[in-house]
Amino acid sequence: MGSVNYIYNIPFISIFLTMFGGIITPLFAKGKLAQKINFIIVCIVGILSAILLVSVWKSEQSFTFMMGHFPAPWGNELRAGPLEALMALTFSFVMANTLLGGAKFVQKDILPEKQNLYFVMINLLFGSMLALIYTNDIFTAYVFLEINTIASCAIIMAKGTGESIAATLHYLIICLLGSGLFLIGISLLYSITGHLLMSNIQQSIIQLTKTGEYAFPFAVVIGMIIIGISIKSAVFPFHFMLASAHPAATPPSSSILSGLVLKSFIILNIKMFYCVFTIDLIRSLRITNVLFLFGLIGMVVGSVSALKETRIKHMLAYSSAAQIGYIYMGLGLGNHAGMVAACFHILAHAATKAMLFICAGGLMTVSQGSDSIHDLRGAAHRNLMAGIGFTVGGLSMVGVPLTAGFVSKLYFASATIYSPQKMVITLLTLAVSMILNAMYFIPSAIAIWTPVDKKAEYTKHSRKMEIGIGIFIVTNFFLGICYKPIIDMIELGIRLL
Repeated sequence: MGSVNYIYNIPFISIFLTMFGGIITPLFAKGKLAQKINFIIVCIVGILSAILLVSVWKSEQSFTFMMGHFPAPWGNELRAGPLEALMALTFSFVMANTLLGGAKFVQKDILPEKQNLYFVMINLLFGSMLALIYTNDIFTAYVFLEINTIASCAIIMAKGTGESIAATLHYLIICLLGSGLFLIGISLLYSITGHLLMSNIQQSIIQLTKTGEYAFPFAVVIGMIIIGISIKSAVFPFHFMLASAHPAATPPSSSILSGLVLKSFIILNIKMFYCVFTIDLIRSLRITNVLFLFGLIGMVVGSVSALKETRIKHMLAYSSAAQIGYIYMGLGLGNHAGMVAACFHILAHAATKAMLFICAGGLMTVSQGSDSIHDLRGAAHRNLMAGIGFTVGGLSMVGVPLTAGFVSKLYFASATIYSPQKMVITLLTLAVSMILNAMYFIPSAIAIWTPVDKKAEYTKHSRKMEIGIGIFIVTNFFLGICYKPIIDMIELGIRLL
């Protein structure tokens, strides 16, 4: 029984460690020491998440952990199952590898006296994402949504340039719009049900749905909450905040923002589907159809916008918007298979896009700091590992076999079998989006491998960056080849929600 209690404490310990790291990090004046402490904390959380995943996977069960053992309304709860543990492990892995591969950029782009403060925000951001994954309380979710937003803004503007400050304001305004809708929604939901715990709200909703009470208010509340979270995750047409945020941020910030932050909001949306409103109610209100439509539009608009770009970080920003569209398209299919495909794409895109931004930073470093694709010609010869990583990441985004991106696109296509009325439009949009992806990623890859007579501004490469990129490459192929156990974990996790 004691070992079970230890396992039950892992979600709380993970969140507590990251928050505690945010408190003690300012005590370290040196940025490198703060970075080491942060890296150690992330690795510890990753190990704990792996232990938790093995435990819930073997037992095929999920559990709730009562904080302080106080019942509602005074207490709070965390919930963990295979899906939450898998997401926490993936987030820990991507975060640790991003900090490893992007260490040089933090030292180069951020003033030495502010580097420890940067890692305060990284700790708070990581803790908020873990809380969004594990929370079983909607008000706690709102609190950590706001912590997430503040910390995200901080890492965007960490370079301290005029461009980064303007980009942060743009990002903040859009995020506050989503936060406002979410807060109003949960306030109305509390006034109707009298509960904040997700499981208690769900029971109230089931009872009220049977009697037909509050039908219209429920539709409004659900719409506000789902739309609010979707806005924060940069769904179309709110994806333009990424176009200003990514180019202004240092590469590790862009990797974390695109690879993890946006996904944490989507995971919260999935929990709202299953743990609060029930998936049947979401389908009956046609919310899945709305998400499906905006997902399809986002896939095409994001890819077309990326195709027009001549600057690599802008291109990757719009590519992220298109990939968010893929995920919402999968959610919008409204079936179990689509949900599984969307969850797998969260993992695949987190690892791939984080690698692409780190590689882009490495290619820019050996090209006098320019992010113009024209100026990056031959950069892969000057930074071989970054060139290989960018090429592999690009092929994964296109959906080439043996890469992570191919598996998720294959499962998206397979999921349409269970939604025949959406099959044709989904398959056509998938095909168009993949072609568009190829039209901007392949020329970019060709450009960085095109030999030119040009000397690099920096010839010494970071060993940590090369190791980080190498790990990301291996991970991408691992997800593309050994995907079946991961799919099984996701399927079990969704069933247990």
